[in-house]
Amino acid sequence: MLGPVILAASRSDKMRRFVSAAPGTRQVVSRFIAGETVEQVVPVVKETIDKGLEVTLDVVGEDITTREQAYAARDAYMELIEYLEDLGLGTKAEMSVKLSMFGQSLEGGHELALANIRPVVEAAASIGTTVTLDAEDHTTLDSMFAIHEELRKDFPQTGCVIQAYLFRTEEDAGRLAAAGSRVRIVKGAYKEPAAVAYQHKAEIDKAYVRILKILMEGDGYPMIGSHDPRLIAVTQELARRAGRKLDEYEFQMLYGIRSDEHVRLAAEGHRMRVYTAYGTDWYGYFMRRLAEKPANLLFFLRSMITKG
Repeated sequence: MLGPVILAASRSDKMRRFVSAAPGTRQVVSRFIAGETVEQVVPVVKETIDKGLEVTLDVVGEDITTREQAYAARDAYMELIEYLEDLGLGTKAEMSVKLSMFGQSLEGGHELALANIRPVVEAAASIGTTVTLDAEDHTTLDSMFAIHEELRKDFPQTGCVIQAYLFRTEEDAGRLAAAGSRVRIVKGAYKEPAAVAYQHKAEIDKAYVRILKILMEGDGYPMIGSHDPRLIAVTQELARRAGRKLDEYEFQMLYGIRSDEHVRLAAEGHRMRVYTAYGTDWYGYFMRRLAEKPANLLFFLRSMITKG
């Protein structure tokens, strides 16, 4: 019941100021955010890789209001790529980007976001890795998919994300499950109206399984973004039925959530990638993590009370 309220709060400047200043916030944020700077996140990347895991790195930030902020987002990823080049990790360390951070919602935003993301994708390819375009709210998806299609002409390894709670996603999955494609499936973490999205967990879970089946039976590379034990088991069974080898799909989970499960899946021979966010503009990302799981919110409230 609290999920939609928290998601609404994620867009509130007043709540942003309150949460940022609250006692205990920093302690909880550090559970989900690996650091504020690229220098702080590099040791986390090394530690994660040493455990037999892989990473996808997200420089947090969204809802920008100026072109200068969009250029700064591009430059932040270019700086990250310079550090990754020195590590020589290849596809063990890829990147995830939100096109809103690259100017998608500004005037002329589609062209601006494409112009800003292209050098990042090109630089990533030059060091042997790639980029995945994160899905945001439903109003942005046609632009995201069009940019994805354009980038794949020169960089076919560019990935994208689809969200199970949207009605459109089964059709999108059928189109994207083609040879060479990389598609991450998640449940969805934005507040969407009933006109475009399922509103109840049971409906979303059923849609997730239907979409996952499409991806597993297709010719692309599915990336399963879920912490749900039941969906992980379903993934393994659908992969078996589709005749997929362990390196023909991967699991993805968030930094700071079910870390023991990350290691367990990797020990079984699965590719296990940890979605690792860092940066100073953490508010929107943090609030969606609270909305996804009541235990996260309780942890936050207990920390506030203790520090207060």
